[in-house]
Amino acid sequence: QGNMKTFMIEFGEFLRHRMRLIILKQWKRPKVIYKNLKKLNDKYQCGFGHEDFYKVANSGLGAFRSSCGNVVNFIISPKVLEAEDPKTKRPGLINPLDYYMTQSKRFCSTM
Repeated sequence: QGNMKTFMIEFGEFLRHRMRLIILKQWKRPKVIYKNLKKLNDKYQCGFGHEDFYKVANSGLGAFRSSCGNVVNFIISPKVLEAEDPKTKRPGLINPLDYYMTQSKRFCSTM
């Protein structure tokens, strides 16, 4: 179980990074990236400014490297990724570690 728990922690980090990458790729253009990062920053009060959004939006590093940065990690945080959207009935991203722990407790209690 110790190795599985470590694996689930790392897998969760990988999933959240991939989701941030997909979100940045969906936004495509720098203007849209800037606008959406600003909107999320205002909604969740992350404390970043105009210059931070501008750097991410106009970075020449590409989406993969941009999704690793502090600004994107804090704005598109696990709290944002796990939030459900009632309008579109979109479920949020489930943390694999939490899911594994609940399933393993349920499995152990039935034995």
